[in-house]
Amino acid sequence: MIKVHAPARAQVAVPLIVKQIPVGTMANFVYLLVDERSRDALVVDSGWETEPIKNAVKETGATVKFVVATHEHFDHVSTLEDLGAALGAKVVAHESSPIRCDVRVKDRDVLRLGGRRVEVLHTPGHTEDSVCLYDGSDVFTGDTLFVGTIGRFDRRMAEAMYASLHDVILRLPPSTVMYPGHDYGEVPSRTLKEETESNPFLAAKDPRSFIALFS
Repeated sequence: MIKVHAPARAQVAVPLIVKQIPVGTMANFVYLLVDERSRDALVVDSGWETEPIKNAVKETGATVKFVVATHEHFDHVSTLEDLGAALGAKVVAHESSPIRCDVRVKDRDVLRLGGRRVEVLHTPGHTEDSVCLYDGSDVFTGDTLFVGTIGRFDRRMAEAMYASLHDVILRLPPSTVMYPGHDYGEVPSRTLKEETESNPFLAAKDPRSFIALFS
């Protein structure tokens, strides 16, 4: 079943439609972002199966311009090329990613959907190539940040993970709605303000206390 969420949003010129699409056997979420006026669209990740994603695109009448990988792990990219080919869309990944793609992006690059901007935020930690996508009112966090917890990471990436969470994601407005890459929490999405108040990994005041949570 496709879950459609319509959280309260800041006033923006052209709102994006956000469709949250469960796929596969690991509680993955794929996202379809559609510019309401132009019907230009972007898909965030593609793992396990493409039919639910293609059905959502068909239902909205959107034209998908980009299929963006949040990071290299197989459950997020195993059908990425197939989906891009089926939709006539460009596959996008961070410049450090090992996956094959049409467009390589770096931190703060912008993908345009009609009159809307979707900004790429490089958030290494879970993987070196991890990115989040920020559309001005929502952030799509892949496996960097989940509802109530965070993604796994190698100890050598601990400081990078802390910086990605605290110096990148938490610098966004508190009203920003966070959409994670997996359905691991008590709710499928919530605001950064709500997440900051309830997620213990976001309460750490410095890298040392953050790392101490894993001791």
